[in-house]
Amino acid sequence: MTDTSLAPAPVYTVPQERRIVTAIPGPKSMELQERRREVVSAGVSSTLPVYIEKANGAILVDVDGNQFIDLGAGIGVTTIGHTESSVVEAAAAQVGEFIHTLFTITPYEEYVRVAELLATHTPGDFPKRSVLINSGAEAVENGVKIARKYTGRRAVAVLEHAYHGRTNLTMAMNFKAAPYATGFGPLAGDVYHAPSSYPYHDGLTGAEAAARTIAYLEKVVGATDLACLVAEPIQGEGGFMVPADGYLPALQEWCTANGVVMIADEIQSGMARTGRFYASEHFGWVPDLVLTAKGIAGGLPLAAVTGRAEIMDAAQPGGLGGTFGGNPVACAAAIAVFESIERNDLLAEGERIGTTLVSGLEELKSRYDIIGDIRGRGAMIAIELVEAGTGDTTKVPNAAAVSAIAAYAAQHGVLVLTAGTYGNVLRFLPSLALSDELIRDALSVIDEAMAAL
Repeated sequence: MTDTSLAPAPVYTVPQERRIVTAIPGPKSMELQERRREVVSAGVSSTLPVYIEKANGAILVDVDGNQFIDLGAGIGVTTIGHTESSVVEAAAAQVGEFIHTLFTITPYEEYVRVAELLATHTPGDFPKRSVLINSGAEAVENGVKIARKYTGRRAVAVLEHAYHGRTNLTMAMNFKAAPYATGFGPLAGDVYHAPSSYPYHDGLTGAEAAARTIAYLEKVVGATDLACLVAEPIQGEGGFMVPADGYLPALQEWCTANGVVMIADEIQSGMARTGRFYASEHFGWVPDLVLTAKGIAGGLPLAAVTGRAEIMDAAQPGGLGGTFGGNPVACAAAIAVFESIERNDLLAEGERIGTTLVSGLEELKSRYDIIGDIRGRGAMIAIELVEAGTGDTTKVPNAAAVSAIAAYAAQHGVLVLTAGTYGNVLRFLPSLALSDELIRDALSVIDEAMAAL
């Protein structure tokens, strides 16, 4: 474990407390919402139309002075906390040196250092290479592109309940069409959706679930045509499904034996969120390629594909890159994020948050039978809500309860995200700056919301 004896206690510029001083949304947010309607596409929606003026640690402050406990972290982006001081300082210093040159024209050390850190911290003890890009969906696209180039094959397989992005290819890779793909076709072809491991519903062991997935891949796709299998170790938008033990390593063994590249989509689950640098480590899974985004740069846009050198080097010179990929300011922030995780022992903080959250949710589950399942790792925990009395039998999804609880929580200063193929999952995706006191306060609001049902 990292020696944290010299790590300074965090200093917050915003009091780490929930505070509601107006109706939600408040008058200034409502005014901004009216301005927004005139100029922003209706296709860009917001979970909660409160306009943020300041954020620090685990607290969001809106333009009306309301303070929210943030259990979403920008969907897993501000993992080490909003405006973490070392990230702010590193980004500001880099802005003063140079903001852009384009690495594929005139390179710089910051890009190389991020690639070194990724090689060190992604699973697997073998030579690795990385390419840096801008977003999670772009990482998925590049991972697939690299796998196709390496294997000379065309087909892409994903798992049921997966979410991979909003680009043309990634829309086709998502399990749920609405709202991400509705009306945006035709979508990319040669994408296949294999059965996944969903222990709460299928009751299968890891070996049994893997056998089912493999049977689909062999019969429906054909191993000789399959370039890659892309899997989230803990599914995000799908509802934080945690696969049964042994499932992912069994799929990796099959992929390796059949020349298929197996790709870990760690875009939401990576960068210390689950109490490990990458969630794959919880399952003993060493993937061929790892996709990183969201939490890597503390809120600045950066993503990466990292993997086995022989696979990554299959791309011809000039085949990978992009105008803003590996921007030096984002790279400087990413280096600070890696250093903060080590310096402040944030892996332990992820485990602490998971323990406190699960304990509190278990207590709620003992009193509310709409909580069918509690699952996840570290600061990536979810509850699946079902119709009352169906939790151990039919497990009927209860999306209405999820919507009502999230709305109640927002009105009382807690931002919590929803998820799930059937809209019946509440997901807790806080920053690692979230204190136990704030967790207990947030869960008291969730308790009130459930009681109000």
